[in-house]
Amino acid sequence: MSDTILILNGPNLNLLGTREPEIYGATTLANIEARCHAHAEKLGAKVDFRQSNTEGELVDWIQQARDTAIAIVINAAAYTHTSVALHDALKATGLPVVELHLSNVYKRESFRHKSFISSVADGVMCGFGAHGYVLAIDAAKQIAADRAGKT
Repeated sequence: MSDTILILNGPNLNLLGTREPEIYGATTLANIEARCHAHAEKLGAKVDFRQSNTEGELVDWIQQARDTAIAIVINAAAYTHTSVALHDALKATGLPVVELHLSNVYKRESFRHKSFISSVADGVMCGFGAHGYVLAIDAAKQIAADRAGKT
């Protein structure tokens, strides 16, 4: 298995750049994906970058990651606050998980303060905008290396 980090993006993230730019910024998901590929390459890693508005598709990709990835970075978007299915799938992989949010969810509506992902994540990244993806890749790669005894 190569050093592939699965980066998953949940509902409405395909609208980045146009959806509420005052909260999420003007950077598109395609721009973020390009940054992620470039950064991972510098680290000698690869990213498998995906987005879906469908919860079941995200679950399927998480389950497949058991055989294809060393870690998962997930911006589950609204599913963060609602999905026991994503929680269970992430837990079942046994892989390092980094939960990611573009905005600081704790400065927003109270319903965004509850995460079904956090309890199965090794760490949570929020409030760093698009740069959070680069930080999450660094964290995911390091956690995976630590677990594999490569540090």
